[in-house]
Amino acid sequence: MSGAAPRFLTLADVAEVLNVTVRQVYALVRTGDLRGIQIGGRGQWRIESVELEDYIARQYARTQELVSEQQDVDSEV
Repeated sequence: MSGAAPRFLTLADVAEVLNVTVRQVYALVRTGDLRGIQIGGRGQWRIESVELEDYIARQYARTQELVSEQQDVDSEV
């Protein structure tokens, strides 16, 4: 199972995948945009891989909606 992707990722891992800062990932978790869990006595955050993939899919859908809306506005001009 060493070749398999880990089930849980740290905020730093997620930041690397999304090419953003750890602070930005923390903000996404705190606002509920990206679901995560706190573990351990120090309350470290972990993001399940499937939750990260769901977030990315939602962002693709959101972006597609924005692009479609912009195309509608452009065609009206």
